[in-house]
Amino acid sequence: MARTRKPVVAGWFTDGDEADFRLLGTRCTACSSVFFPREDSWCRNPRCPGGGELAETPLSRRGVVWSYTDGRYRPPAPYVSDPATPWEPYTLVAVELAAEAMVVLGQAAPGVRTSDLGVGMEVEVVPGVLDEDDEHTWTTWHWRPVHARQAEGRS
Repeated sequence: MARTRKPVVAGWFTDGDEADFRLLGTRCTACSSVFFPREDSWCRNPRCPGGGELAETPLSRRGVVWSYTDGRYRPPAPYVSDPATPWEPYTLVAVELAAEAMVVLGQAAPGVRTSDLGVGMEVEVVPGVLDEDDEHTWTTWHWRPVHARQAEGRS
């Protein structure tokens, strides 16, 4: 049986190929503040004059590394994981999106280690897979260094 692709959190990113993939936030029409995770109820900007609506807006595809770290241990409950499966370290990246004036946290693309990253390095958002079960492929976003894609194009 084929697995159904299902986003980990509906409405946070587009579902599509890499060329069209974007994180989705919301923008206040009164003050232009952008929010991610998206805000659908009210503008969180305390300086907003109010009265604006929150409209879905795609976020920048590229940003720069603001900070990064690796997860080398299995988090305690309530984190859900199979204790019989060996723990695989992963890399977390905080990415500054200049146009939106925000930092977005996400996992690095598979194979990207902390030694591949540096503060100020340009990265891009790409579709990713968080997990798979018998019924679903749980989709998410990952951050990948732009130089990695440029190097792939030369090979």
